[in-house]
Amino acid sequence: MAKPHTQWVCQVCGRTSPRQMGRCPGCGEWNTMVEVVEERTTAIPVTARGEPRRLSEVEMEGVNRLPLPMDEFARVLGGGLVPGSLVLVGGEPGIGKSTLLLQATTLVAEASGKPVLYVSGEESARQIKMRANRLGLKTDGVYILTETSLETILHHADQMEPTMLVVDSVQTVTSGDLTSAAGSISQVREAATRFQWWAKSGGASVFLVGHVTKEGAIAGPKVLEHIVDTVLYLEGDPFHTYRLLRSTKNRFGATSEVGVFEMREEGLVEVTNPSEVFLAERMVNAPGSAIAVTMEGTRPLLVEIQALASPTSFGHPRRTANGVDFNRLLLIVAVLTRRVGLRLFDQDVFANVVGGLQVGEPAADLAIAMAIGSSVRERPVAADLVLVGEVGLSGEVRAVGRMEARLKEAAKLGFRRCILPRTVRRGKLQVPQGLELIPVRSVAEAIERGLT
Repeated sequence: MAKPHTQWVCQVCGRTSPRQMGRCPGCGEWNTMVEVVEERTTAIPVTARGEPRRLSEVEMEGVNRLPLPMDEFARVLGGGLVPGSLVLVGGEPGIGKSTLLLQATTLVAEASGKPVLYVSGEESARQIKMRANRLGLKTDGVYILTETSLETILHHADQMEPTMLVVDSVQTVTSGDLTSAAGSISQVREAATRFQWWAKSGGASVFLVGHVTKEGAIAGPKVLEHIVDTVLYLEGDPFHTYRLLRSTKNRFGATSEVGVFEMREEGLVEVTNPSEVFLAERMVNAPGSAIAVTMEGTRPLLVEIQALASPTSFGHPRRTANGVDFNRLLLIVAVLTRRVGLRLFDQDVFANVVGGLQVGEPAADLAIAMAIGSSVRERPVAADLVLVGEVGLSGEVRAVGRMEARLKEAAKLGFRRCILPRTVRRGKLQVPQGLELIPVRSVAEAIERGLT
């Protein structure tokens, strides 16, 4: 038996130390170093994976994606399930991670005709069955295992050979080779490494559910994101029914891809046209409202950005951002004050993205500036107008990428005019029929031409 190994690990940043320390040398937090004792009773055998060979001689047989009859989920993954992949799904408690994966397992089992194993370390089999009945799912090909022992889970997985394995959640899995508690950094890292080895050697798709801490990291420090192939975050406003499945890392597809779902009684339902949904309750010809065309991965989305400027009752005006970056809002307000001449030094400015979405790309700058200008001047933005462009500190409007995809999405939803940067090469753009382009050079010009 190997000699126990003791080290001190920070529960915030994951920094390790051979001795006890009151303050973490990595993040600077106090009293976060926890003693971890590791004692391995058995060693993982080292498997030979063959001799080095030419990359051109590597065979590509058996690497075709497995179909996933959930288009939004499949598109975020890159087109379907990749055999031998390890996927990490994170999100806030109660956001719908277990519901989404339970729906996916039933669909995969029905489509492939092969068994699917769902491992739960937090819920009983009856609880999962109750959820499946409530959602009206077909569970003939889904097998449930309520177990937290890593060795037991891998034993049953070897016996069953499922096409898809779901572990909910990875924090509850413990290995008998380690003496640390469940959920510790060493246990989580060991479980992820063993599941990765099992997935690569057997060819099954493994999904790990990871809880999000107060700092927003999955399973504590981001030790898992370097091990897994794909990292998915299920996001959403708790006061709205819409959920966004966002890809932040994907070795088999595009990153920053987004799938849109709506939480209903029958579970998470795909939203095939999210732009139309987010604009359904728009109040036309209302001051302070503008439509931005943003890109979420490879998908263009039309979102309504609202702004309200109101005389302040305090010495320092407030700036409140909901759905947009706060520092970006301050930058746009400064440009409007200095370059456009709007009187904002005595105005409280509020900016909001309708639907609980988070818009982070600079292409929405022009729409934010237009919404603020519309609210200050009490003049509505034209109802058939969309805006695309980044705002610079000199008041200029700069070009952004994927312009053709943005224009096609705007034309599909019935918009007839688009204000865009003058620097865009219009001769190389395939402009949809019926859409008029209004090129502008500055924010001041855009506000004058966009307000009715």
